Amino acid sequence: MAERARQIVEAARELLEKEGADALTMRRIADRLGIRAPSLYKHFPDKQAVELELIAQGLQEQAEALMAATEDEQPLVALGAAYRAYALAHPHLYRLMTAGPLPRHLLPDGLEARAALPLVRIVPDEHRARALWAFAHGMVILELDGRFPPDADLDGAWRVGLAAFAQVAAR
Repeated sequence: MAERARQIVEAARELLEKEGADALTMRRIADRLGIRAPSLYKHFPDKQAVELELIAQGLQEQAEALMAATEDEQPLVALGAAYRAYALAHPHLYRLMTAGPLPRHLLPDGLEARAALPLVRIVPDEHRARALWAFAHGMVILELDGRFPPDADLDGAWRVGLAAFAQVAAR
């Protein structure tokens, strides 16, 4: 990636992390860089292309965090903790990565498979792996949206949910 394109993605990431997806406009990105918005189009055809680069960046980062978790004594628990930690640390990026259809055909070759590999490594059955991902995603989104009561024991809910998957995987 060219230096200016890298700077654009970095500025977009800063805006996204601080203010959310609504802040991702070509004008705001350009302002952050001290350039005019039309200059951005020399590097990215549109805002969606910038968002796609952010999604790819997030998938790669998350895959690395999750892969490290697979080395733990309790890989399923560690995987859940790593997934939750990444989402809570990067809530706006997480939402961008997981809301709406995934533009698979535009992602770098093999990225989606690399992103799924940590989960597939621990839960090789694709149906169970998808169910586990749905559990983790649902828990995270509900937590990010503040849908649990203030006194809810979310750590306990994660433990119970992951334990249920561990029992099924052991069969």
